[in-house]
Amino acid sequence: MTASPPVEISEEDAARHASKMAKKKAARDKMMKTKDGEKGLIIVHTGPGKGKSSSGFGMIMRCIAHQMPSAVVQFIKGSWQTGERSLIEDNFSDLCQFYAMGEGFTWETQDKARDIAAAQRGWEKAKEMILDERNTMVLLDEINIALRYEYLNLDEVLTFLVDHKPAMTHVVLTGRNAKDELIEIADLVTSMEQIKHPFRSGVKAQKGVEF
Repeated sequence: MTASPPVEISEEDAARHASKMAKKKAARDKMMKTKDGEKGLIIVHTGPGKGKSSSGFGMIMRCIAHQMPSAVVQFIKGSWQTGERSLIEDNFSDLCQFYAMGEGFTWETQDKARDIAAAQRGWEKAKEMILDERNTMVLLDEINIALRYEYLNLDEVLTFLVDHKPAMTHVVLTGRNAKDELIEIADLVTSMEQIKHPFRSGVKAQKGVEF
């Protein structure tokens, strides 16, 4: 492979760029001086695109890297052994508690009463983990699906997060179709947009990508 030739920049262009970046840094520094507060955030990852749970687990791994205790409560995937679960349980169980409370996707169980019971058990465990102030972050993976199908009482979840979540605890809620009321109380909301997906081309879920 032939190496690319070095990019030549004139002194005038270099000076113009340096001046532009200096102004941008000054504006950024001024803005950052007003951002000195900290609080436990309610974070929602939703939308039809991939990456909602992956983003949540990325934040959990960041907490682990900083030696900050955390917890995961999964509402849907259940006994499905994902890479994230194996990694955490095998290597970081001292820093992250992991609870797979679901029994699979709703079309697999085909039993609404069973799904509701599993979601309720998951919510009880979620409240326990959130109230434990040793946990810096609690990931409620796919809870938005449980809320969408009304397996959990939305008002109860909202009230708990607003009135009982410890002030410095971060709670991450993932899953598509997040309720408008949840979005309203959240501090950070990201909607994943789907542009292309290999499933539509006949490619099944694969290790390392989906689980």
